[in-house]
Amino acid sequence: MPRPDDAQDTRPAPEPLDVEALVIGSGISGIGAAVALRQAGVRNLVLLEKADRLGGTWRDNTYPGCACDVPSALYSYSFAPNPEWTRAFAGQAEIRAYLTDTASRHGITPLIHFRTEVTRAQWQPSEARWHVDTGRGRYTARFLISAAGPWHEPRTPDIPGLADFPGPVFHSSRWRHDHPLDGTRVAVVGSGASAVQFIPAIQPQVSRLHLFQRTAQWVLPKPDHYAPRVERRLMRRFPAAQRALRNAEYAALEALGIGFRHPSLLRAVQRIGTLHLRATVKDPALRKALTPDYTLGCKRLLLSNAYYPALTRPNVTVHATAVDSIQGNRIVGADGSTAEVDTVILGTGFHILDMPIAGRVFDADGASLDDHWKGSPDAYLGTTVSGFPNAFVLLGPHLGTGHSSAFMVLEAQLAYMAAAVRRSRSEGWTSMDVRPEVQAAFRAEVQQALRATVYNTGGCSSYYLDANGVNSFSWPWSTRRMRRRLDHFDAEAYTTTSRSPSSGPPRQ
Repeated sequence: MPRPDDAQDTRPAPEPLDVEALVIGSGISGIGAAVALRQAGVRNLVLLEKADRLGGTWRDNTYPGCACDVPSALYSYSFAPNPEWTRAFAGQAEIRAYLTDTASRHGITPLIHFRTEVTRAQWQPSEARWHVDTGRGRYTARFLISAAGPWHEPRTPDIPGLADFPGPVFHSSRWRHDHPLDGTRVAVVGSGASAVQFIPAIQPQVSRLHLFQRTAQWVLPKPDHYAPRVERRLMRRFPAAQRALRNAEYAALEALGIGFRHPSLLRAVQRIGTLHLRATVKDPALRKALTPDYTLGCKRLLLSNAYYPALTRPNVTVHATAVDSIQGNRIVGADGSTAEVDTVILGTGFHILDMPIAGRVFDADGASLDDHWKGSPDAYLGTTVSGFPNAFVLLGPHLGTGHSSAFMVLEAQLAYMAAAVRRSRSEGWTSMDVRPEVQAAFRAEVQQALRATVYNTGGCSSYYLDANGVNSFSWPWSTRRMRRRLDHFDAEAYTTTSRSPSSGPPRQ
């Protein structure tokens, strides 16, 4: 049952509804975009949300143990500090409550049209408008902001026999809370960020747990702790203290980021991971199976104090292999190992670089973002794409970091987007489209810089690499440099058009 603070709009949308700005999604990106647009002077805007509640990934991921792996003070909007975090690393419910509260406080919730899924969005040059089709009618908009996010659509592996498994099968982001695991035999496929969190939570409940781990992960100790009331009272009374904490956490993560750009410096951090594994896993065979064979940072860095201890319990078996097939209720590993189980839980990640929204957004000629990208997502400053005027992609290609907060990336983009919208409105532009040569030059600059980073040289296969084997995800510099780069809107990088005086001012 949706909570009362998640106001729902169940009325049919008017046909058509014309707005100045339309935001797809109501997770951290969508809420942040709406606030930034409001601050830029845009009043006529909507957010389209296919679900019945806001929150994005923090709405969808409700698996046991779900929490953030970025410090709480840094995993929040700078314009909406939260002195009430109860842990150094907040849990899912607390983060989603924060997003709900932020949307309400800033007047964003009434702008969200829930249960409204975008099926197609296409640029119409004759109108200088985006036509956005949904299951509840058509919207038209001057600006289109894609805030669908990369950690949203679960990835289901193509395993022979998976569809015929006789018991429950579900992805970690679609957790079956109606299916008790007590006393059952469970297979977990995948050992990424979600699995590292939910395995310790379910291990005490199940009779047997079989982890099928294709790749061992670097897991560092998590410096998490409960924030006592006196600490929260201090943060409420002295906002400067929370700002100081946020700045300190940011500086610490930026220092870690230097190692990602200079992999030889990561040896000390990697040593911490090795010692953490040795201290918690005494069995030499299990420790060997859990030891990564690539440089720390090549894949997403994971934090947990409970993961390794959970894997040492008598009811847990680690299969250091991919799943080859499923035969009835038997899981068969690529190394020939088998396990008979009652439930299969997929911790197999998300469609990060092949986001489904890219197949639903089209240029004037009917070519989608997917058609333009051909497997390698690309955007100027990770934000705008040539051929898609007046459109912005949030948390887009080339901006991912392995060390910092998504909020740092997002707010840099929001500053750029807001500046672009203000400039367009003040100049009377009907469209602005990044020049293809500018986008290509930026892509070449990024790829050149990535060559020396751990993302490209660490010796692993990760979601940073797209279908063509190109790193379309990562930002190869510091987030300070990202913020400087996105701090102002560079109009000379764009082709702009204006409405003729006789046709009147652009619609607002």
